[in-house]
Amino acid sequence: MPKISAARKDERRRQILNAALALFARDGFHQVGMAEIVSASGLSRGAVYLYFSGKDELIEALADDRHAAEALLNAEAVRQADPLAALHALIAAYAEALVDPQAETRRRVSVHGWAEALRNERVRARVIEGVDLPRRLIAGLVARGQATGQLAGDLDPDAAARTLIATFQGFVLQASWGEPIDVAACMAAVKRMIRGLAARDGD
Repeated sequence: MPKISAARKDERRRQILNAALALFARDGFHQVGMAEIVSASGLSRGAVYLYFSGKDELIEALADDRHAAEALLNAEAVRQADPLAALHALIAAYAEALVDPQAETRRRVSVHGWAEALRNERVRARVIEGVDLPRRLIAGLVARGQATGQLAGDLDPDAAARTLIATFQGFVLQASWGEPIDVAACMAAVKRMIRGLAARDGD
């Protein structure tokens, strides 16, 4: 039997993940079974199980893909030497993701993932992992802004980070519901919120 090239293996793996992603986006994790994923992938049951032992591994792989994409956004933003400029760059990067029509399926899967995290400990761990990285990043930028005197010293960096992340999670929910969102206006409001955290004279 001829060996499959690494490129072909990656292609098959992506084929399976894309099939799972589409089904999860439509029906959620709990309602989709491996038989459906096998059928949608166009591959044999044996081929699918060669790459993934079950649905939980598929969910984790999709989470890993999302985390990797977000890590690239985060890394690009924090290249800014100025912490406030880095925060604004981060906001702009995530705003672009909110209006990307090709990301709609992934947004829906994210929402299903939040619901699934209430009943599945493995999914919960991945969801929390996905939030912790940007939380620590934003908290670090806030702390840097405090050290430079740009942000108020009595601000809790972790609380500020959680608040900003919660804001974007709310946008993801609204976008997934199909609500019309003026992203530019909303991002301007977020930037105004950040300006409200600035240190005042005498702080």
